[in-house]
Amino acid sequence: MPKVSVLMPVYKTDENYLREAIESILSQTFEDFEFLILDDCPEDDREEIIKSYKDKRIKYYKNEKNLGITPSRNKLIDMAQGEYLAVFDHDDISLPERLGKQVVYLDEHPECGVVGCKTQRMSNGKQSKNPTNDHEIKLALMRTCALTHPCSMIRKSVLTENQIYYEEDFSPSEDYALWGRLIPHTKFHNLNDEVLFHYRDHAENTSHLQAKKMENATFAIWAFVKAENPALYEEFLLKARQVTKINICGIPFLTKIAQGKCSKTKLFGFIPLCSTKFVIKLQEKK
Repeated sequence: MPKVSVLMPVYKTDENYLREAIESILSQTFEDFEFLILDDCPEDDREEIIKSYKDKRIKYYKNEKNLGITPSRNKLIDMAQGEYLAVFDHDDISLPERLGKQVVYLDEHPECGVVGCKTQRMSNGKQSKNPTNDHEIKLALMRTCALTHPCSMIRKSVLTENQIYYEEDFSPSEDYALWGRLIPHTKFHNLNDEVLFHYRDHAENTSHLQAKKMENATFAIWAFVKAENPALYEEFLLKARQVTKINICGIPFLTKIAQGKCSKTKLFGFIPLCSTKFVIKLQEKK
């Protein structure tokens, strides 16, 4: 059995992007993997492109009908034979040492079920700033997706033993929901010492095409993350509360109290100057 299963769904992928993605996996320094590619567009497949690579580690499949990204991801999980699942998208690039360094970390830390890595956007060179250790990642998951999904490696047993899969109800934020479900069951880690992944940010990304749907899904994810992890959520709220004071000649002039993503500003400590609620609300309604 291979140590790693690389899981890549494909849907009408630009040929150049697809070739770059495939070649980045075939160029990994770690070689004990199977490369599962699932085409979710029967009427416009990329079979010829994929089969032009004569590498026995590639296993190409095609859905008989369009299933969508969430069922396709779950289908790949069920087909995978590897101990570890390397998530990968059809238009990104894994740098040569990505798989090897993630495998080493999971081998050395059996308590960890998910390991991400530092990423860099191809559009502007911006690098990710996700937290590194388990507790800080879990606190961050109370408000954001603190692991970059397409460069994550998951211990398959953590999913199967807890019967956790991607959930269609939270698509296209099914990755964030998966991390939320895993919070009570395993530990997380991000390899932040060096960039191991190049993320392609372009107009066809799901985050751009389905922004409103993603926003609604995120609110729903916050609700169950809070309900399933109340102590962690309370700790997050306490840490998120920040007080900023401006004194003039030693006299309190302006006080700003931020709680989550809501803030209140007072003049002289008692006159409400304004109350601002941001578009993204972290607090649940009482």
